[in-house]
Amino acid sequence: MTLIIAASIALVVDQISKSLIRVYLPLGDSIALGPLKIRHVRNPGTAFGLISGKSWPLFVSTIVIFFLLLVVLWRWGGPGSRIFQVGMGLIVGGAVGNIIDRILQGSVVDFIDFSFWPVFNFADIAIVAGVIITLFVVAKETWKSEAEGA
Repeated sequence: MTLIIAASIALVVDQISKSLIRVYLPLGDSIALGPLKIRHVRNPGTAFGLISGKSWPLFVSTIVIFFLLLVVLWRWGGPGSRIFQVGMGLIVGGAVGNIIDRILQGSVVDFIDFSFWPVFNFADIAIVAGVIITLFVVAKETWKSEAEGA
């Protein structure tokens, strides 16, 4: 249940924020907020604008990776902790948010711009945070198992 809640929150925040950008900020325009700019761009690549220009192979590989992740979750389940479920939920919610954009828009709406890093969105934040949380939990469980076995 925790995974579904985390995924739903990530997806809703992502889709609402992208809708607001599409409606209120014309493509290419930006609003400066100190070191942060809110800049409406379309990203045909992956997270943070990587691997641009290869739309169909990228789309297919994204879908395949997403479904492999779901299979791993279903078969393995991973550590049962809530924090692990939150991490996986953030990854799933962020991935679904960007997949929805690719299907409906042909590209992903990005808008968070710190100038020193490629422009990104809340789905990207959710995915990165989810990966960090998940890796931390898996590493902790591994260390715990090794300590108990020693």
